[in-house]
Amino acid sequence: MPTAPQNTDELYQALQENDRRPYGRTRTVTAEELVDAAEQFAEPVPLVHALLELQEAYTYGSEPRKSPVVFARLLTLFEEQPDVFDERLRHTLFWRFKWVANALRALPEMPLASLRQWLTEMRDRYEKAGLGLQPYYGQAYQLAAHVGEDTALAYELWASRTRTRLSDCEACEICERALYHLAAGDDERALRTWEPVLTGKESCQEEPARSVSYALLPLLRTGCTDRAREAHLAGYRACRRNPSMSGEVGRHLEFCALTGNEARGLELLAENRNLFDEVDSPLDLLSFLTGAEVLLQRVEFLGHGELPAAGYAGRTWTVAGLRAEVHGRADDLAARFDARNGTTAHTDRRRARLDRAPLLDALELTLRTRGLDDVAPAAPVAAPGPRATAAVPESLPELILRARALEELGHPDATACWARLRTLVAAPDYVHPADPAVGPLVQLRADLLEDEASRAGDKEAFDEAAALYEKAASLYDDAGAPGHAALARACALIPAGEPAEGADGAEAKAAELTAAHAALVRLHEETPDFAPYQEARVLRLRATALGLRLQTSRNEEHAAPVLAETDLLLAFATRHDIAAQVSGALLLRASTYAISGDLPAALTETDALLDRLRAHGPAWHLPRTLGLRGRIQLGLKDAQAAHADLTESLRVAAEWPVGTIDTARLQGDLAEACMHLGRPDEALRHLTRSAELELRHGSRTDAFHSYSNAARLSLDLGRVEDCIALLDSLLTEPDVAAGELDDRLVAQLRLTRARALHAGEDLKAATVEFAALAAESAGWDDDPGSHAMIAAETAVILAESGEFGRAREAADQALAAHARAPRYEQLSSCLRELARLQAQQQGSEGLADALACLEDAGGIADEARAAEYEARGRSLDSALAYEHGRVNAYAGEYETALAALDKALVLLGETGPDEDHADEWAECVRLAGAVEGIYLERPAPALTRLDAAVSRLTALGHTEETEELVSLAARLRDEG
Repeated sequence: MPTAPQNTDELYQALQENDRRPYGRTRTVTAEELVDAAEQFAEPVPLVHALLELQEAYTYGSEPRKSPVVFARLLTLFEEQPDVFDERLRHTLFWRFKWVANALRALPEMPLASLRQWLTEMRDRYEKAGLGLQPYYGQAYQLAAHVGEDTALAYELWASRTRTRLSDCEACEICERALYHLAAGDDERALRTWEPVLTGKESCQEEPARSVSYALLPLLRTGCTDRAREAHLAGYRACRRNPSMSGEVGRHLEFCALTGNEARGLELLAENRNLFDEVDSPLDLLSFLTGAEVLLQRVEFLGHGELPAAGYAGRTWTVAGLRAEVHGRADDLAARFDARNGTTAHTDRRRARLDRAPLLDALELTLRTRGLDDVAPAAPVAAPGPRATAAVPESLPELILRARALEELGHPDATACWARLRTLVAAPDYVHPADPAVGPLVQLRADLLEDEASRAGDKEAFDEAAALYEKAASLYDDAGAPGHAALARACALIPAGEPAEGADGAEAKAAELTAAHAALVRLHEETPDFAPYQEARVLRLRATALGLRLQTSRNEEHAAPVLAETDLLLAFATRHDIAAQVSGALLLRASTYAISGDLPAALTETDALLDRLRAHGPAWHLPRTLGLRGRIQLGLKDAQAAHADLTESLRVAAEWPVGTIDTARLQGDLAEACMHLGRPDEALRHLTRSAELELRHGSRTDAFHSYSNAARLSLDLGRVEDCIALLDSLLTEPDVAAGELDDRLVAQLRLTRARALHAGEDLKAATVEFAALAAESAGWDDDPGSHAMIAAETAVILAESGEFGRAREAADQALAAHARAPRYEQLSSCLRELARLQAQQQGSEGLADALACLEDAGGIADEARAAEYEARGRSLDSALAYEHGRVNAYAGEYETALAALDKALVLLGETGPDEDHADEWAECVRLAGAVEGIYLERPAPALTRLDAAVSRLTALGHTEETEELVSLAARLRDEG
């Protein structure tokens, strides 16, 4: 707290500000300082308020040892100065007897006799004050359940009594009743009892998050897996990192462990690492540690005990080491509670949780399904494909010769041979065979470097690949293999990677590729020692360089040279019967037609190539060719055919070793086909698979782009919790946290998350994220348009929260950025919405500010008209006129509102067959009719207006749009 309050007004303001903070150390420390400040004033009422705020901070900050101490001070004040406590303060005081009872239960050092004595104190005070005893019996039941006594009588004494004003809220009592049935083994009755909370009909500070955490396993046991999944995603978000809800977090960890989601469990454990040190409630800590141990025990059982795990601060932990630590601490806590209570209830309950067998082998909880191998510290291991890699020869000379023979053919099984050889050569005791057919060791080392370079190129590490090719070439020179050396140097000549943005970048890249082609031609002409397969590869590289130039420049004049080089390759490969290069040439020719825009010719070429591949091979070229035909079909707008080709491509790709085919791209293309076919849920599955494959391949930027698309699609589909869970997982990745990923890509992920939080009605969290993004994007001098969009959305979110001053500041930022990079529709929509919200929430008091927003929106419309900009959605002018009508109606300026709505109708013109226009027109008529008929009390002209509109819409077939008009007309007639 920067400055202590100097008077009671400042104190009350500081208390209000602190009340808006999330529970935790900052809020608690501030509350302690405010109590100190309140003690300086002569008035007792401010001190009472400060003490109540401090007790709340301790209670929800998981500091049960301190809560009773504060309450004792409040009780003393009440006894000494009862008149200080008005009805509201008195109600709060008696309510918090329950808070103290809960706090004492959570402390094993507190004798059981003291707990019972406190309940007696509570009963006596309630009776003396003439208050009903249902809350007391509720606490007596909870103590019996905690201790492990027979709860039947205690439950009946509580549950059969009528609720009072001091009873726990409906949601909390529902949870207690459900837990009673759950303890009795009746999952279905417990779930029926929980239904009002789980469906959101009843809620409070702790609910439904508390109930959800307990309901997860019963939902699974009763077969409600989809509902359990949804409950986990929504419930976990409500309790994560919250010390006062650490027990709930522990139950979510347990749920992950029992549903085959151990990797997600470890991820959530890392996110909640703070709970190991910040939970001061022994009872909550016991529940959290037991849930964590269920997870850690499961991971260790699956053979991953050496994985890193997030645990107590001050050292690094493995799963096994943390499990042992947690086991000892939790056992000790359970024993302390049992010693205090004189039962074995807590040890027994803990053992029952640890002994539970998994309920499901695998429940897909999030869009980002990960296994324990994916969280290992080493690079992620790609999932094995259905086709087993061909066995490699046992004999070393045979293995070397086999690898080279497969490499000549371009066969995918060469990869396994090179991998085996790499392991053997790296061994300290490796002895190279003295076999003239095998050649010297330096040649084998060159082979391995060339394979490594090829794999680096596949991962888009192009500079690394070029350097490795050059090293390989040098070793081939030493080995006396000039053809191999020349081919390696040829591979190093291809300049790969994306061109710089803009026309200049593309032109420079094209020039670079032209130079590379010339260098390849010279190298080809100067090298007489090529074997036919090597010369075919050089010809392929020549054609590839020109193909990349065409792809970069999109210049039609660059197509013919590609086709000429392709013909040279095809003729050479046909003459020497090199099947892989024949199909490669045909594939390149089809791609050239596709890039040039001649899709029918490209389709004809791929059809012929597929026939050839099926008849003569090589079979491993089938997936790529089917993928190309699928993309061509997408270009021809035949999504069904594209879907069939891409599906077949993935099926055939599965017959080859992982990494042979770029299945990540196939999955992404298939997602696009699904979207065109109106199958977005299927598209979402393919997008996430594509992203995970890219991640395993090491293409993290591409993976995050795919995940970003998946997140936006899931939000569009209304799968808000899926979207948030996916983004939360991505944003905690180490390279994201360390700032190593592209900052604009991360900002896009955060923006989607902010929108999802808003859609999920978490306005507070959404506001924080939007405000942070608006502040960051203000520094994007190269992209003011994005800042305009983000600031505009931020303004609307702030206005929804009632923070109109900050909202206007954000809107002004958006306008300033819009001046540099116009975003007409976004800014107009933002300003109209600000005006609507201010008028709706403040009425006539907010009218002036609302009209100022609309005046700015009018300026945007004028700018758009001058720039001859055509809106993709609503007309900016008609939308503005309609908003003038609505804003003035909210402010009670009904004549002005009606005039504005009539203007909007003129701008809209008569409605026609277009459905969107009809909907907008009907809404404008409805509001005009309501203003005229209800607020201006002129039903006759309003009915004339409405009846005419209904007739017009009905004649055009827009029957749905007439429903509200008919309803309003009926109301006016009834009231008339």
